Amino acid sequence: MAALAVTPVPVNGGLPDLEGAAVAAASLGDTAPCGPGRFLVMVNGDASPHTATVVTPGTVSGLAVPDATLVVAAGETGVLPLAPLFRGASGRAAITYDAVTSVTVAVLELGQ
Repeated sequence: MAALAVTPVPVNGGLPDLEGAAVAAASLGDTAPCGPGRFLVMVNGDASPHTATVVTPGTVSGLAVPDATLVVAAGETGVLPLAPLFRGASGRAAITYDAVTSVTVAVLELGQ
C-alpha cells in the first residue's frame, strides 16, 4: 500500500495542480489521511469503469457501517469525501481498487 499525501486547494479559489498531485493507484491499495475537508479524487483514464472502495473499520451505535464505494466511468473523474469515520487503526483510510489500469488518485484538502 502506498501512503497518499495531501494536496491543499488554494483558498484564493485557484485550482490545485491535480496532474502534479495525482499518482498511479497502487495495485495493493493505498492509504490516505482522512478528516473534515479531505477528499479522494480518482481519475479514470481507462476504457472501462473502475471502483475505489474505502473501508469503514468501525461501527456507529453498535451497527456496522458499509464501506464507501466510488465508481468512476471511463474517461471521468470522481470525488469521495474522506470522512473521519474511515480512519483505521493506522489513523489513515484504507483504499482498494477493482483495477488500476490508467487510474490515478490524489487527496485534496480544502484550505483554511
